[in-house]
Amino acid sequence: MKRSLMVACALGLSIAGCGSDATATAAPTPSPSPSSTPAPTPAASYTPVAAAIPTVGIALPLGKCVNMGNHLEAPNEGDWGRAIADDDFTIIKAAGFASVRLPVRFSGHAAIAAPYTIDAAFMARVRHVVGLATTAGLNVIVDLHNYDELMAAPDANAARFAGLWKQIAAEFATAPATVWFELINEPNTNLTNAKLPAIIGPALAQIRATNPVRPVIIGGEGWSNINSLATLPMPADPNVVPTFHYYDPFAFTHQGATWVTPAPPLGRAFGTAADIAEINRNLQTVRDYIARTGRVPFVGEYGANDVAGVPVNERINYYGTISAAYASVGVQSCAWGYANTFRLRNGDRWIPGVLAAIHTTTTPR
Repeated sequence: MKRSLMVACALGLSIAGCGSDATATAAPTPSPSPSSTPAPTPAASYTPVAAAIPTVGIALPLGKCVNMGNHLEAPNEGDWGRAIADDDFTIIKAAGFASVRLPVRFSGHAAIAAPYTIDAAFMARVRHVVGLATTAGLNVIVDLHNYDELMAAPDANAARFAGLWKQIAAEFATAPATVWFELINEPNTNLTNAKLPAIIGPALAQIRATNPVRPVIIGGEGWSNINSLATLPMPADPNVVPTFHYYDPFAFTHQGATWVTPAPPLGRAFGTAADIAEINRNLQTVRDYIARTGRVPFVGEYGANDVAGVPVNERINYYGTISAAYASVGVQSCAWGYANTFRLRNGDRWIPGVLAAIHTTTTPR
């Protein structure tokens, strides 16, 4: 989700994280969420079931998952909130999460000319963070994030994109099998589904040269909105997994978002009959995709803004309803975000009620 998505966000598309990734120099600084409101009654009742089993390819044993948002995808770690602390992953594991998604702006720390060398200190930092997470017992999605130049000019950046993945893949070739790769966050603008095969094919080949069976995640056009599944091209690779992002209704999830023009006004509640009808339509979209393709996707991002003026019980209601809704069709999800924007954790404590609200399937896969 990017500030460059202002128009698309304002149209209310099911867009990834319009509050997590920013193309401007600074990310939003949300005000603390209230810390004493109990978890509310869900807007609608959805019962999680066992994880859907693919008949084509694999599904990831994601379990409960949280995005490490506004950390390593910022221009520099710490620009958009606090940096990752070494004990964050033991805290996340102790809270019941099984996986983390780690957005990383590799393109902002690499040479422009071939062989597109990634800064050694930055790569070491990523490796250190991934090691902390795996040592804590978490699965880790290493997500190439915020490569805006690739979106604007896919062909001109294709070789560099593949070159980045050649280095990332080599760096993590000996990492545990619980480390997974996500090729590119939220394809948008000129990186359409029709263009994706030509761009991601060479990058996937570089990964497979050193990581022949490591799971690789692919999302579709339009910032990986749910409708991108209709034409998402999947390579003939049994270890590739589809994903989509979900931030509907946008008027609720992004109310008060200063990085969106015009910003949706504060005061939008969640759980109207229209909201639930929209969720049910989208659940059918996912059921249809699974039936048509045999593949099982996961929700790579979902969440709601924690700006002052958004009641914490409304946010908790949203996280609980969306995670349970997708779990009710056997699909797992990854909440945005941990300790910066769209926060689940405020300072040294989880927002009360949020951990109990987040659901996953009744089996990990």
